Amino acid sequence: MAIPYLSSRSSRRLSLRWYVWLLPVVVAACALAHAMHWDDRALLFAKEVMQSKAERMASVWLPDYQVSIDAKVLPGMADDEASDLAYNPATRTLFAVMGKNPFLVELSLKGDVLRKIPMEGWSNPEGIAVLDNGLVAFTDERQQVLSIVKVDAATTRLRLSDATRYDLGAAEKKNKGFEGIAWDPKRQQLLIGQERPAAIFTWQSDGSEWLTGDKQRLGQNDLEMRNLSALAVDPRTGHILALSADSHMLLELDEQGRQVSFMTLLGGMNGLKDTLPRAEGVTMDEQGTLYMVSEPNLFYAFKKK
Repeated sequence: MAIPYLSSRSSRRLSLRWYVWLLPVVVAACALAHAMHWDDRALLFAKEVMQSKAERMASVWLPDYQVSIDAKVLPGMADDEASDLAYNPATRTLFAVMGKNPFLVELSLKGDVLRKIPMEGWSNPEGIAVLDNGLVAFTDERQQVLSIVKVDAATTRLRLSDATRYDLGAAEKKNKGFEGIAWDPKRQQLLIGQERPAAIFTWQSDGSEWLTGDKQRLGQNDLEMRNLSALAVDPRTGHILALSADSHMLLELDEQGRQVSFMTLLGGMNGLKDTLPRAEGVTMDEQGTLYMVSEPNLFYAFKKK
């Protein structure tokens, strides 16, 4: 059987057609990988698999977590935008801060609303941390102010004028400054998260309203995530939890800011039915249960398998 002869010109035409067909596929694949942040996860996964069994046992180890409360709606808050979440060990309840229309919400561990407390004077509270003796710390991203105020069972209203305040400094990008905050009782320090570029700073404290020195950067490099939405500290291991809304990811770090494990917040992963729309807050109790809030008004809980 004779084999058709293809001239070099015909071969070039066929190759050109092949590249013309393949180029949109490659572009679409790259766009999808960027949109789903697979580049972030590939690097994190490579680091994660290097962890030994002993290191995994001594950590939070996020891959083992499964959702137990999935996208529970916080009633009447769709227009208020849940911005962060903190666990109160004294009452075994949660505090959620609403950033768009500033107020504080106390929740049960099942995500039931217990009370709402208006916040006067704050512009855009994005982060919350529970300190000692009923003190609660907030970061206001628009004002770039850290404030500490008392909250107890009798509190019905919070006023910024009553709070102890600290200047966080100018942000590199407008409304992309210091957002997350968490209290680390073991090391007697506050952790403060810069949204973009994602980075963590520490500020020494004894758990009262008084901070000492100035904030110091944790680690030398930016975090491997698109942005940093919130911070939490595991009360058992002291490891840090860093949440990214843009990367749909929760990252576990050790005390020096080195990656230990991560969890993807996409539909179908870790038992989630749907992707978290915009994860903005995270905290953990002494039992190791994870709690999250997502804009606009969704509540989640995760337990280890």
